[in-house]
Amino acid sequence: MKKIIPRLLIFIIGLPLIAGIVLFLPYRSHLAMNITVILFTALGALEFAAILGKQGIAIHPAEALILGILGPLSLTINSSFGVEIPILPLVYILGAFWLLVSRVFGSTEKLTAYTVRTAAGFSVMIYPGLFMAWIVRMTMFPGAGRVILAFLLMVFANDSAAWAAGMLFGRNSRGIISASPNKSIQGFAGGIIASILVGAGADIFLGDVFAANRLPRITAGILTGFCTAVAASLGDLAESALKRSSGIKDSGNLIPGRGGVLDTIDSISLAAPVFYLLYQIFYT
Repeated sequence: MKKIIPRLLIFIIGLPLIAGIVLFLPYRSHLAMNITVILFTALGALEFAAILGKQGIAIHPAEALILGILGPLSLTINSSFGVEIPILPLVYILGAFWLLVSRVFGSTEKLTAYTVRTAAGFSVMIYPGLFMAWIVRMTMFPGAGRVILAFLLMVFANDSAAWAAGMLFGRNSRGIISASPNKSIQGFAGGIIASILVGAGADIFLGDVFAANRLPRITAGILTGFCTAVAASLGDLAESALKRSSGIKDSGNLIPGRGGVLDTIDSISLAAPVFYLLYQIFYT
């Protein structure tokens, strides 16, 4: 109950702020939003590196930060600065090259941990950065502001409705998933229904950017909302499993009522590529 007021304040203040960035700062293919994604990804990567450190899997924070932002930074260079060379595969090849080669020249003690340290580097390079990069990729859609806003509303609606439904109706059905025993069936159902409603509403209220070309509009919206909600829920559970395996409650304490940055973007990160793919299939 202590988290209710901070959580509501973050929702009341944060959602309009994000909506403003998405809708009213479209300059240079939403550069302001892309920078926001890079910032959140960097902080999330640092928190993920700290979680790995709890398991004795060490990676230097500076290395984690640089590897973590490769995905969204490279796509920002493409979308916001008009660079046509596909940078994303290049930077990931360079990142992998660094991880494999830089540790070869370490001391004998460090070489004994070569596999673990290299695996940690690859993990930080992929999560959450490679997933969050798909939000930057959405800026290349026509009407990108409305597309991204619909995506974020689906995820936020899923998270908020799941929390509210679980608090109100889910007290007797918790413990179904050991990674997050406080989650309930009613919470999952409430979150999915909320995302479906947002998906259906996007087809109705957001105009031509959600004009489906392969399915009836309402069907496309329902499917997009449902799949985005499932991916968002799985993202939340996956991060819960990471924290539980490391014996921590929150990934950090930067965001009142929610914990760390990774606690905030866990659902967004896994849902982003799913939403992007579905939008590509149904609406372009």
